[in-house]
Amino acid sequence: MASNIVTIISSFVIAVIVALTVQIFYFSPIDPLPLQIPPSSSAKHNQLKNIIKLGEGILKDPEDVCFDKEGTLYSVTRDGWIKRLPRNGDWENWKHIDSNTLLGITASKHGGLIVCDATKGLFKVTEEDGFTVLVNGSQANFADDVIEASDGSIYFSDATKKHGLHDVHLDLLEARPHGQLLKYNPTSNEVSVVLDKLHFANGVALSKDEDYLLVSETWKSRVLRHWLKGANKGKTDIFIENLPGGPDNINLAPDGSFWIALVSVI
Repeated sequence: MASNIVTIISSFVIAVIVALTVQIFYFSPIDPLPLQIPPSSSAKHNQLKNIIKLGEGILKDPEDVCFDKEGTLYSVTRDGWIKRLPRNGDWENWKHIDSNTLLGITASKHGGLIVCDATKGLFKVTEEDGFTVLVNGSQANFADDVIEASDGSIYFSDATKKHGLHDVHLDLLEARPHGQLLKYNPTSNEVSVVLDKLHFANGVALSKDEDYLLVSETWKSRVLRHWLKGANKGKTDIFIENLPGGPDNINLAPDGSFWIALVSVI
């Protein structure tokens, strides 16, 4: 009797192992690689002790911010609102879209905002016309962050070509370079690939002279630099690495340096 019980238990264990093996290797949504992140550089975490909080209790999960020429502050929220804070004013509901996946925004040099929607693509938003589709979701799987050059070219990150906003954890677990940096030409209405095989392409920023472009690789804890002008035009190098967190959005500071938001990936 005891031997029969042992045999049954052994058979059950083997069946479970086989089932798990089949599930992992044949039905798993990911094909993972080891994610190797070098030790982070030391950093002092004391610069944000005296911050002033804007929009607390008003903004729902704001992803990004930008200023227009008049100094009005804009932010997008996960309840579909673009909200704005005029100088010497209070937060206002500006424009709404039926979406919970609004991410990066930037002020257009030609008026209005350019907004990333992680499922619907890239939008131009103006006071008069509301939302206008520039790039649809079939051209960019996961529009994340965006910046506009002075010539009207729009650069934006497609964080991952495989997973969606609500499956970001799968992209991290898979640790494969599914991301890309894209360029939208408003004259020809065409989208082209600037950089491919990025490890979760996230924040995007232009240098003060627009001679190079930065893009975050969140899973690699680094920021890449792609040269647009000069002797290094077309080349890509590492702008900064070994960051003490995964770089998210990047914004150009008035002095030509950059603000980089960091998230914890561990």
